[in-house]
Amino acid sequence: MNQITVLLAEDHTVVREGFRRMLELEKDFQVVGEAQDGREAVGLVEKLQPSIVLMDIAMPRLNGLEATRQILKICPETRILILSAHNEDAYVKSATESGAAGFLLKQTSSKELCRAIREVAKGGSFFSSPVAKRLRDQWQRGGAGALSSQKFATLTSREVEVLQLIAEGKANKETAAELGISIKTVEKHRQALMEKLDIHDTASLTRYAIATGVVESSVQITIV
Repeated sequence: MNQITVLLAEDHTVVREGFRRMLELEKDFQVVGEAQDGREAVGLVEKLQPSIVLMDIAMPRLNGLEATRQILKICPETRILILSAHNEDAYVKSATESGAAGFLLKQTSSKELCRAIREVAKGGSFFSSPVAKRLRDQWQRGGAGALSSQKFATLTSREVEVLQLIAEGKANKETAAELGISIKTVEKHRQALMEKLDIHDTASLTRYAIATGVVESSVQITIV
C-alpha cells in the first residue's frame, strides 16, 4: 500500500498532537513532520516534500494562506488542505485563490478529515459541507466578497507578509527585521498595498487582513 505522507502545520501543540494521533490510526497515512508556524512549514515542505499539508489558516510569523502560496511555488505537487475555525466567505475564497486544494473546518469529524486527505491526494478537491455551500453561494452572488478576493489575488507574496505584520501591530522597523529587508523597502511594500487595495490607513488594513483570513480576529492587535 502506497502511503500518503502528511505534514501538520498548526501552532497549537495540543491540536497538532490530536491530528497526529488521529492520522496514525490509518494504515495509509504517514505523518512526516510538524510545523508551528508558516515559515517552518515552508522549510519543511521543501525538505520533506510531503503529499499533503494540513495547514492552519492563522499562524504566527507567516499565515497559512501565504505559506500555501510559497509552498506551491517550490513544491507544486504538494497538495494543501486549509484548516480553520471559521467558514466565512472571504476566508474560503482567499484559501482557494492561494491554491489550496480544500478547506476543512476544525470541527470536522475524523472520518471526514481522512476522506478529505485521500480525495485531495488523488488530485481532487474537498470542502467541509457548510464551506461548500458558502462557496457555491459566493460564486452565485459575486459582489463584495468576490471583489475582496480579486484584490487579494493581486498582492505579491512579500506584500501579504507585510500585510500580516501590519495587522499584528508590528512597526516598520520590526517588520524590516522580521523579513530581513530595509525599512525603506517595507515602506514601499506598505504603499503598494494601500494602492492595490485602495485602503489608506493602518486600521483599515488590519480590518481587511482579518476579513480575508490573513490574521484571525481573535489575535491581539495594536493599532499604531
